[in-house]
Amino acid sequence: MTPGPARTDARRRHDPTVRGFASDNYAGVHPEILAALALANGGHQVAYGEDVYTEHLQRVVHSHFGPTAEAFPVFNGTGANVTALQALTDRWGAVICAESAHINVDEGGAPERMAGLKLLTVPTPDGKLTPELIDRQAFGWDDEHRAMPQAVSITQNTELGTVYTVDEIRAIVEHAHGLGMKVHLDGARIANAAASLDVPMRAFTNAVGVDVLSFGGTKNGMLAGECVVVLNPDAVSHMKHLRKMSMQLASKMRFVSVQFEALLAKDLWLRNARHSNAMAQRLAEGVRAVDGVEILHPVQANAVFARLPHHVTRRLQERFRFYFWNEAAGDVRWMCSFDTTEDDVDAFVLALKEEMAHA
Repeated sequence: MTPGPARTDARRRHDPTVRGFASDNYAGVHPEILAALALANGGHQVAYGEDVYTEHLQRVVHSHFGPTAEAFPVFNGTGANVTALQALTDRWGAVICAESAHINVDEGGAPERMAGLKLLTVPTPDGKLTPELIDRQAFGWDDEHRAMPQAVSITQNTELGTVYTVDEIRAIVEHAHGLGMKVHLDGARIANAAASLDVPMRAFTNAVGVDVLSFGGTKNGMLAGECVVVLNPDAVSHMKHLRKMSMQLASKMRFVSVQFEALLAKDLWLRNARHSNAMAQRLAEGVRAVDGVEILHPVQANAVFARLPHHVTRRLQERFRFYFWNEAAGDVRWMCSFDTTEDDVDAFVLALKEEMAHA
């Protein structure tokens, strides 16, 4: 039967005027993404990725990452990372990453428990690896008592809001490849990094030799879904089987793929990222004018890390939602998203000033 006019028995159960700075995942769905979902709805399409939207997504991905790139839509970022890392390692393999990497501290042990690999972590001052830092864990390939380093995973931009330059990633890739290792890039916020550097995403991925990319869309306006993009087909094998085995194969994949088409076919990805980055800069400028608040890291994308008195944070959290980053030290993280407005930022800075005045 043909569906009638749209209606729903659901009710709005939140106040859409409430704003926060806890995560770019808190934001809703960009209207252009919602329109794309409606466009893909209706009628029947072949399931499990054999639909016309997923087929077209490959051409969209080629326009950004070259003709050999292949996209494998998945449900979420953890799924993308776990699937990608499995594709780069053997059963006895290990992955070198920053100690602060999302795969190490924010994925519930999924890379190790679900993928069966070992993470070899390195402390970093700014969230970024270097060839020298990689060498702290890049040894013991012939030692059967040690997990074998087979891949390096970097995050762009990093969990501390910093951005690798093109040359920094090129140096990492050349070093890793020279040691016989492959390179994975966790691009949960890859659009923010490209906007910050003012370069195409290919400039710091396939153009410098990155093998596999976890491409993030949810933090940049999508409803749900991420994508593993294989940049070097020779670096992986059996991605289709790994995606299924990792419980990341969507039956109605057209609704993931069409979101990426809306995001990537033209410039929505870049518009959204530039805006969230600009709001973070506005926030940082406002915060710098508040005595007693310290910004901890360079503000290079859409995150601001700061330190302020613990009791001030607690009071401010009653007015705006955000998280401690290191509660013992008083460190907090403030995130901006595609729908953060100048008024949102100014209201938050004003609230911060008011709470600091009563510190």
